[in-house]
Amino acid sequence: RRNRKRISMDEMNEAVDRVIAGPERKSRVITEVEKRIIAFHEAGHTVAGYFQPRADIPFKVTIVARGMAGGFTRSLPSDDRRLQDRSYYEAMMTMALGGHVSEEMIFGEMTTGAHDDIGKVTQIARNMVTQWGMSARLGPRTFGRRQSMVFLGRDISEERDYSERTAQEIDDEVRRVIDEAHQRCRGVLAAHRDKLEALATRLIEVETVEGDELLSILGPAEGRPL
Repeated sequence: RRNRKRISMDEMNEAVDRVIAGPERKSRVITEVEKRIIAFHEAGHTVAGYFQPRADIPFKVTIVARGMAGGFTRSLPSDDRRLQDRSYYEAMMTMALGGHVSEEMIFGEMTTGAHDDIGKVTQIARNMVTQWGMSARLGPRTFGRRQSMVFLGRDISEERDYSERTAQEIDDEVRRVIDEAHQRCRGVLAAHRDKLEALATRLIEVETVEGDELLSILGPAEGRPL
């Protein structure tokens, strides 16, 4: 497609991006206002994740539309892991809320661009409470019997094995976990608002920031490479 004789890292990165988010939609026309919103949204994800050592480190952020996404942030774990702890999921929820919180801080209101992020955060919080025993309030218990289609790799139904009172406690605990992640995210972005604005401004200029340039904008952080 690019009339090259050898495959380089550019082609490898493009392949990964296509699998994750779909092909580029270069023909999509967006207004300057929408471009600015998307830039701050993606910068929010990046800053919220970078300044939390337990979150996977962001290494690429773009506002080039792919598939249904107006932009995206790519992160990579520092090593291969099969087991994760509660602090990791708390950090990843905080990162996922970065776009939502950034819009709220910069523009005074949120857009529909965060609907997928909010869905992911809600699912993680519910799994922490009902499946992984990570709630101090409800303890090491599972709630609900899931019936799965193994060959499809997804759940098709869930049988409730708990009372209405317990259901309310689950809802309250899920809300508490998400609210705490939201407050952590606001704290991180408020503390590093200069980095947020610098990254968003650069994204508006060049649309994609990655690698050493991204690290130079974000600067030093505890637990992150210099």
